[in-house]
Amino acid sequence: MLNDEKPLNFIEEIIEEDLRKGTHDGRVLTRFPPEPNGYLHIGHAKSICLNFGLAQKYNGKTNLRFDDTNPVTEDTEYVESIKQDIQWLGYQWAEELYTSDYFETLYGYAVQLIKKGLAYVDDSSAEEIAAAKGTPTEAGKPTPYRNRSIEENLQLFEEMREGKYKDGEKVLRAKIDLANPNMHLRDPLLYRIKHAHHHRTGDQWCIYPMYDFAHGQSDSIEKITHSICTLEFIPHRALYDWLIEQLEIFPSKQYEFARLNMTYTVMSKRKLLQLVNEKHVESWDDPRMPTISGLRRRGYTPASIRNFCERIGVQKRENMIDVGLLEFCIREDLNQTAWRRMAVLDPIKLVITNYPDGQTEELIGENNPEVEGGEGSRVLPFSKELWIERDDFMEEPPKKFFRLGPGLSVRLKHAYIVECHDFVKDEKGKVTEVHCTYVPNSKSGEDTSGLKVKGTIHWVSAAHAKQAEVRLYDRLFNEENPAATEDFKSSINPDSLQIIEKAYIESDLAHAEAGKGYQFIRLGYFTLDTKSTADHLVFNRTVTLKDSWAKEVKKG
Repeated sequence: MLNDEKPLNFIEEIIEEDLRKGTHDGRVLTRFPPEPNGYLHIGHAKSICLNFGLAQKYNGKTNLRFDDTNPVTEDTEYVESIKQDIQWLGYQWAEELYTSDYFETLYGYAVQLIKKGLAYVDDSSAEEIAAAKGTPTEAGKPTPYRNRSIEENLQLFEEMREGKYKDGEKVLRAKIDLANPNMHLRDPLLYRIKHAHHHRTGDQWCIYPMYDFAHGQSDSIEKITHSICTLEFIPHRALYDWLIEQLEIFPSKQYEFARLNMTYTVMSKRKLLQLVNEKHVESWDDPRMPTISGLRRRGYTPASIRNFCERIGVQKRENMIDVGLLEFCIREDLNQTAWRRMAVLDPIKLVITNYPDGQTEELIGENNPEVEGGEGSRVLPFSKELWIERDDFMEEPPKKFFRLGPGLSVRLKHAYIVECHDFVKDEKGKVTEVHCTYVPNSKSGEDTSGLKVKGTIHWVSAAHAKQAEVRLYDRLFNEENPAATEDFKSSINPDSLQIIEKAYIESDLAHAEAGKGYQFIRLGYFTLDTKSTADHLVFNRTVTLKDSWAKEVKKG
């Protein structure tokens, strides 16, 4: 075991045993092989952190290989987004590769199998092939084409490549064992015909290798030492090994771990695409989406996602991870890194009647009191009229209400103690102004008043405040496991987005940086939206200060 107090996971144990034995000449080379048919999500982040993390730990490397064998669903847009996501998470690949780089080599491997009598061209339809495969308890039956001669198969396969046949008219199958209890070994498909434009190879090919044929051979071509997949590929491992053995190529090995399943979330690319196409969300990077781009836009940090993946670990069994753990990780990170700022989302005016008209005072607030030195400070303009949260005032406050009400006193954050003595209502009976007096010698850090108050509220100077749109994001689904419902969309949370069109923020926030986290004091963690402009500031709530859902569960 290396100098690491944390127990090894089972993949690390395998790698350390391989290193001890000198397997693969002591090399560690992993790969991350996404299909460029959608945006990466938090489940992919687990795989990224695992593959790149293992390589870093054992002084190895990781290749980024795009599994681009299905031209119908793939696009360069997805390629670029995947590269951006990986780099944003803090990783850099050794080589950028594509399965399409190996199309000619893979074709040669297929010819090699035909020549060994281990592959044949089948004219059967997909339905006929499926029916002939049998069932887990009943052996399959050969189709009429299984015993074609090697010469005929070579000719037909070459004609498939030349484009002489239509989509679905013929396939190339491995010739293994129709009675094998593993259905994946019952003459699996190796190649299919697809007359479609490929985003890299154009119209050069009209036959494309199946995943099971391309995967292991691509690993072998790159001399991958540890090919790490999720548990659903366990039944595929036998075919992975069989093909490498028959082709007598570099013996890459496949290892499986449990994929990430998370509460109140769907991970299926198909379902995520449905949410986008049916306009349940704005886009792939909608901050409610579990995509890495969506999490980034919402204000999640690379460190919080890496920490989350580290905490959930690597398992051999499927389990469901509480999304609350992901939220805990971002709170933990932002508590240490986010600058504190004041914003008022539901404003009501507070007028300090004994404060001089036209006077502006410059107060000082730390950027982050959680960090020694506070990471510097900023100037807070203070004046006679302020905005405060409507919830911080009550006409008839209950006994333990420690905010503002007639006769009640509070401290204004970084400022003075004020006492409420009056309020104004409009014609509909809604309070529009709260009138207070301030105690001049109660200034924060210089207080000599001797007064003690139990409440502190935040505020923004009305004369200096900037306006912003604030988007309060919450979980997209109400059901803990939406994928298990008959229609996952039926559990979409109708309150997953609340838009506040006119909030007031500290003037300093007009210079907020995209990608940086800010704690709106007493309200939550927020970040500047990527589509925000200087003329129209938009802030997204990353996460609340506390887990409000946990309280709801306890109430239920």
